[in-house]
Amino acid sequence: MSPELARRLEALEHDLEVRGSVLVAYSGGADSAFLLAAATRVLTSDNVAAATGYSHSLPVSERDPAAELAQSLGVRLITPRTHEIEREGYRANGTDRCFFCKAELLDTLTPLARELGLAHVATGTNADDAVEGLGGLRPGIRAAAERGAITPLKDAGLTKAQIREASRIWGLPTWDKPAAACLSSRIAYGLEVTPRRLARVERAERDLRSVLATHGHDAAKLDLRVRDHGEKATVELSASLLPLDPHEADEVLTTVTDAGFTDAVIDPKGFRSGSMNEPRSRQAPR
Repeated sequence: MSPELARRLEALEHDLEVRGSVLVAYSGGADSAFLLAAATRVLTSDNVAAATGYSHSLPVSERDPAAELAQSLGVRLITPRTHEIEREGYRANGTDRCFFCKAELLDTLTPLARELGLAHVATGTNADDAVEGLGGLRPGIRAAAERGAITPLKDAGLTKAQIREASRIWGLPTWDKPAAACLSSRIAYGLEVTPRRLARVERAERDLRSVLATHGHDAAKLDLRVRDHGEKATVELSASLLPLDPHEADEVLTTVTDAGFTDAVIDPKGFRSGSMNEPRSRQAPR
């Protein structure tokens, strides 16, 4: 472990000690899983709980692994229903969509934390997220801050790479887990977020992982997105897979159209986190 990482982990430990007790907004991704593990180490499971908001936006495939990790840490897991899709701003799917999603989550978790006798709601926002948030790309950070959520990873200066490295050292299975943003992030801005659209993307990505696994790829570790541009989808795959051979490419595209899209294309640039935030001229051809 580098001296810098050791210093930042020490800062995280001190921060959590001062907080006393936390309810972790827990998606099961690398950041929130690491925060949950760190909080449990420092505060013990008596003073920590995890909460995962269940809704159309959370892939079903993410739920069991998240629950299993929380159980392995000895932490209570609460799974309240969240109803972001009932918020007009969320359904409208503007560039501020994440604000309404995070607002719904925190408006659900804040009273829950009080009921559990926990002092704070903590999110897995890291130092890299905060830099992007300053550029206006992370309105969810603002929504959480306005509702009093704390951000121990960010406050300790921990970057995504450092969180993955520390997770590896601690033996957490999420250390190399691919980024897993909510399903609504796959839908092009301006297209209404609906249960049908979310289910279609979820099915396409689930079935694609199955197809890729039959070709010998470690599908669970691949970066993969199906982007919804209306009735047409773009498929983003880990750059290491590209270009696919013609037969495999045909299978990929057929899988996506079978999920309910009229047409599909493989993005030659490969997977890029946040590609929907790119100017239209830089997005995949339609």
